[in-house]
Amino acid sequence: MRKLGALAAAVTMSAVALTACSGGDYCGDLKAYAQSAKGLDVKNPDQVAKARKNAEKVAKSAPSDLKDDWAVLLNYAKKAEEAKGDTAKLSELAKSEGSKMGTASTAISQQAKDTCKLDLENP
Repeated sequence: MRKLGALAAAVTMSAVALTACSGGDYCGDLKAYAQSAKGLDVKNPDQVAKARKNAEKVAKSAPSDLKDDWAVLLNYAKKAEEAKGDTAKLSELAKSEGSKMGTASTAISQQAKDTCKLDLENP
């Protein structure tokens, strides 16, 4: 269960990034995404799909220095969605990609805090 909680936190955190950038209001998009991802249940494929779609919007407006981090987040979210709530698959995903997700989430969260004045842990 702790791994699933960590996965939910990683998806939520990653779904939040900042800075006004390439096409859109990144900070505004990020804040809206963070609010929509609150309480995300990674075992619910519909919720994961909705969060992934919202994250895609944020990724499009993300600053260039976060594009790779958002790509990691979106890839992770896609795989979580494909797991269709299967706890074993979600645990394996957390093991295999958790480190990359953690690094990407940290970068996104730090820039959110520095640039957008947004705390992704408490949106």
